[in-house]
Amino acid sequence: MDIIKHRREAHGIGGIQENLRQIVYGGNDGIVTTFAVVAGFAGAGAEGAAQIGTLAVLLFGLANLFADGTAMGLGEFLSSRSERDIYRATRSGEIYRIAHHPDEERAEVLALLRMRNLNDHDAAALAEQLEKHPELLADFMMSYEFGMANPDDSNPAIKGLHTFASFVFFGIIPLTPYFVSEPTERTFYLSILATAGALTGLGLLRWQASKESMVRCVLETVSIGGVCALVAYIVGWWIGGW
Repeated sequence: MDIIKHRREAHGIGGIQENLRQIVYGGNDGIVTTFAVVAGFAGAGAEGAAQIGTLAVLLFGLANLFADGTAMGLGEFLSSRSERDIYRATRSGEIYRIAHHPDEERAEVLALLRMRNLNDHDAAALAEQLEKHPELLADFMMSYEFGMANPDDSNPAIKGLHTFASFVFFGIIPLTPYFVSEPTERTFYLSILATAGALTGLGLLRWQASKESMVRCVLETVSIGGVCALVAYIVGWWIGGW
């Protein structure tokens, strides 16, 4: 059976669900990163923003967008590779202990099963079956003893690409008003609306993929992004007052 195909067809788990963490993580950081540039200039004073001009706002914004997006994508790639390496090393150690310290492993399996409310008879029966299949037992221990999911079904490069693409796609939205208008106070307000819209859209995407409460998904996403944006504005206002 093709597990990935079955998971997508029978359970409706597609690319968005599989890469939701990277999409939300990259999208939120992209929005905040570019709005931080806009908010920093606005916080420093409308007249300062006007003096530097639209080109400068876009230059700083786009430079931050693509530089940070690349760093985020590569960081996700390295993080996923490291996670996979750690999983494989830990699993290899577990295979060794199953082969060379079976009594200790059996005691750990029984303890884990009892923690999940199996009685002694059922726990012993299940442990006996698992011991006949060391690879399956190792997978069981990785999940229930170490709390580590098997990362081999995912591709670190694809994860990194999703992070980068989400960062750039959502991150460019706060800059869109500056593509058509001078950096005035009105343009800044339009950027605030665009940022709020982008965060709302990201929250709705999270809701659609996770099937959790729509209100909670949107409010959490907008609130967290809003706090970061507010910090950027305050820093710009504080420095501009020097």
